Amino acid sequence: MAQPVFPFTAIVNQDKMKRALVLNAINPLIGGVLIRGERGTAKSTAVRALAALLPGINVVADCPFGCNPYERERLCDNCRERVARGEELPMARRKVRLVDLPVSATEDRVVGTLDIEHAIKKGEKKFDPGVLANANRGILYVDEVNLLDDHVVDLLLDSAAMGVNVVEREGISFQHPAQFVLVGTMNPEEGELRPQLLDRFGLSVEISGIPDADARVEIIERRLAFEQDPNGFVSEWQVAEEKLSSEIEAARKQLPAVKHTQADLYAIAELTTGLEVDGHRADLIILKSARAHAALMQRGGVSEEDILLSAELALPHRLKRRAFQDVQMRMDQLEKRLDQSKQGVATQGQQKSEQTTQVKKKPA
Repeated sequence: MAQPVFPFTAIVNQDKMKRALVLNAINPLIGGVLIRGERGTAKSTAVRALAALLPGINVVADCPFGCNPYERERLCDNCRERVARGEELPMARRKVRLVDLPVSATEDRVVGTLDIEHAIKKGEKKFDPGVLANANRGILYVDEVNLLDDHVVDLLLDSAAMGVNVVEREGISFQHPAQFVLVGTMNPEEGELRPQLLDRFGLSVEISGIPDADARVEIIERRLAFEQDPNGFVSEWQVAEEKLSSEIEAARKQLPAVKHTQADLYAIAELTTGLEVDGHRADLIILKSARAHAALMQRGGVSEEDILLSAELALPHRLKRRAFQDVQMRMDQLEKRLDQSKQGVATQGQQKSEQTTQVKKKPA
């Protein structure tokens, strides 16, 4: 029997971290999230809790890559061949996997290997799956990602961005879907990631210990309650967990229908230009994240709040190191704009409610 996992919704505060994880769960093509923070700030707890929270998935029952039987264009080479032969792919339902990648992992361990000798003797491809195969449609977790070999980090980020793993050797190739939520955690005191790798992560969150005494007491009480009666504590939070799980599943279905306008693109471009962000990856990540947030809110279009909330996660690790005070001032301005946007939405909602009340009171 699986050990109880501390509930995601029971984590006190750390809202940015939880938002970044949920947005990636809705759309893995955002490109993962890097969580930077000191020890004891619930980084690994949040990642494991997210995996336990996510809704189950339909898979090809005997496929080592967990292919989605309903997405024929994203099947692995083996499943494609079976479909071409007219086979009916058997289906099963399972929970989302959380795959831990050790810091000592090699390239072959990550991407998998092709058996060239078998191909020569038998005339057929034989692929030994790696970590990316196990992580497909799940969560790939790398603790102390800053200590991982740079080349391996590059491989992970490439696969996370493309959603596919292609292995080629001696003129033979094999590919399989590798769409996963990449989560890297690190303690900056133990060394930084190179800027080129830092930029490749879709979102980034910097977290620290919570200074508020009441919140710290709440953390202690919840942790003690979980340790004393894990099953009972999990049961108390089951309703909240199921609610968020359902919201994520609904958001995944809503995501393809979420639209954006030319004005939204200009708003994003103005943000990135104003903060002197190099390249265009940030613009694309903000848009993808904004659409995921709109889907979570069950809206059909992107709003200013969606853009600002996404920029808050996609921009900080891409800002130039120089002129830190100026950058901090601009990020403060971004937060003010976000607050104003929220207040504007609240005011519009109140006015709409008042108008509806007046219509109801109007005599026939």
